[in-house]
Amino acid sequence: MIQIVTEQNITEALRKLSLPVHMSFVGPDNLSRAVYVPTLLPDQLGDQEFCREIGISYPYLGGSMAKGISSIAMAEELGRAGMLGFFGAAGLRFSDVEKAVDKLSGSGFPCGFNLIHSPQEPDLEAALAELYICKNVRLVEASAFLALTLPLVRYRTHGIHRAADGTIIAPNRIIAKVSREELAEKFFSPPPEKLLRQLLAEGAITAEQAELAAMIPMAQEVTAEADSGGHTDNRPAIALFPTILSLAGRMEQKFGYAVKLRVGLAGGIATPAAAAAAFAMGAAYIMTGSVNQACVESGTSDVVRRMLAETRQADVIMAPAADMFEMGVSVQVLKRGTMFPMRAARLYEMYRSHEGLESIPGPERDKLEKTLFLAPIADIWRDTRAFFQERDPRQVERAEREPKHRMALVFRWYLGQAAHWAKDGAATRKMDYQVWCGPAMGAFNEWTAGSFLAAPEQRLVATVARNLLFGAALLTRANILRYQDIKLPADFRIDPLEDIHIKEYLT
Repeated sequence: MIQIVTEQNITEALRKLSLPVHMSFVGPDNLSRAVYVPTLLPDQLGDQEFCREIGISYPYLGGSMAKGISSIAMAEELGRAGMLGFFGAAGLRFSDVEKAVDKLSGSGFPCGFNLIHSPQEPDLEAALAELYICKNVRLVEASAFLALTLPLVRYRTHGIHRAADGTIIAPNRIIAKVSREELAEKFFSPPPEKLLRQLLAEGAITAEQAELAAMIPMAQEVTAEADSGGHTDNRPAIALFPTILSLAGRMEQKFGYAVKLRVGLAGGIATPAAAAAAFAMGAAYIMTGSVNQACVESGTSDVVRRMLAETRQADVIMAPAADMFEMGVSVQVLKRGTMFPMRAARLYEMYRSHEGLESIPGPERDKLEKTLFLAPIADIWRDTRAFFQERDPRQVERAEREPKHRMALVFRWYLGQAAHWAKDGAATRKMDYQVWCGPAMGAFNEWTAGSFLAAPEQRLVATVARNLLFGAALLTRANILRYQDIKLPADFRIDPLEDIHIKEYLT
């Protein structure tokens, strides 16, 4: 069926994504022209082969947000909707991650788990990689990596073998999230020979597996992470993505892989226009983060969801990261309604200026105890020591030798707790909330203003995803008309739609 369209019903016709559009008009040269717009459904966006390989219907991934903010419920809802969700394992206890793996492994739909680079806790990174291997987790999102590590290579190469037809089968898949070209190159390359030799020496892989591993990329898919919440280099998507995509093409040729290297885009995707732009640039898939945290299924508190619903694009700022504090790494967080960014920055300044807690002037120490810690520093160190005594005793041993490291651990206590206070909605600590957030949150709020999605309690993660994909397809069809010199109506808008209305337009 073809829709015969007039200027009066252009918008409604474009919304019916499953029907082509046919329109005649007289151009500036007084000649009659025929205009045609093909069907374009959300499942036709992105790389359909990627979707088939992963087992999803739509090229839409929910990225991992630490401490379970990308929750079990979020992964379940995205999975049921034919999309993919990553569970946010970073910053959680090992036992909590194990419970999440057990819960989601029987869900009946694809999902993934985060493996974050942990230079301060290498044993935990290794333990999580082993957990994923033992529990047959076939897909991880590798994030915040500064270099490839042995646990990551161990996960990727585990079980690698040749099929009967000679095809190399690597059961464990990595989708790497990077914001720098040199890191993308590492993931698009085969596993480093040095690390393969080490795994071979440890008996983790055979000589044949080492040879096979040298012929596959560490990650077939890389997500170009632009200006996002959390760990980010604040790269503009329109500059970062084409660079990483071009690199993928060069690396595919260089190594002669039997598989296609793909690039997705994350960071700043919170409106149909942003999603459409990502697919127009050639993204195999899009990945969302900040907007998912504002949804009811996220593992954060209602008070944070309300704060996010009031966020504008300028309400975010960079602040010291708890997991890489000593390295000076920053994360992007919400600054509206919280003093955390300023207080965290002050802690890092003090860390750089002093050799230990004892060298901090008395008035400064008093201020820390009264405004940030709300307890004597000695009590904070006692609790911090007990925590690391259980999690990583080597940190305690080093802290007792090195006053500066002890100071870093105490300061990291505040940074880590600030995320928990936000996640738990601690009423007495609202001014210390650490909320990972990118400017995409403000764009989403602007787009949804006045609609049903303006209310935090209406923000269902699958509904948001369906709207972004539907809107991207609709805008792409509208642009096809524009390219044929058809002006869209002045009131043409892509407003959020209830799920039932999206379904009507797709059938």
